Amino acid sequence: MIENVIIRTAKPQDMQAVNDLIHELAVYEKAADQHINTAEQLIEDGFGKHKVFDCIVAELNKKVIGFALFYTSYSTWKGKCLYLEDFLVTEKLRGQGIGKLLFDEVYRIAKKRKVGRFEWQVLNWNTPAINFYKKYNAILDDEWLNGKIEFN
Repeated sequence: MIENVIIRTAKPQDMQAVNDLIHELAVYEKAADQHINTAEQLIEDGFGKHKVFDCIVAELNKKVIGFALFYTSYSTWKGKCLYLEDFLVTEKLRGQGIGKLLFDEVYRIAKKRKVGRFEWQVLNWNTPAINFYKKYNAILDDEWLNGKIEFN
């Protein structure tokens, strides 16, 4: 575990670093060409008049090295839910407990908000992530298929 890592609520000035990490994640997931978001759009969507997500960051020596971006969703069965859209620690610092700090903080936020479900997706080939989630006894559902329509 690296000492001096701070987990804190993201600020607008963190969004360029967060967007860079999102791009790093897109590259890792073999989908770099699909990453079209910008730091400016993240600022608008996370801190603007019609805020749609929350974000926390992991900071080391005043540099953002990881993030977790999440939002409230709704289930007709469970009511209010917390959906973890993405979370990542920069590659060179993975495996040192920073991801656990981020995930644990989102988990704590979900409990504090009294949501009916805390959920996320993981690619079926992402063995390191799957093994990470299994440590939490997470239910990794292979019964439901993801559906989506993209507009860009």
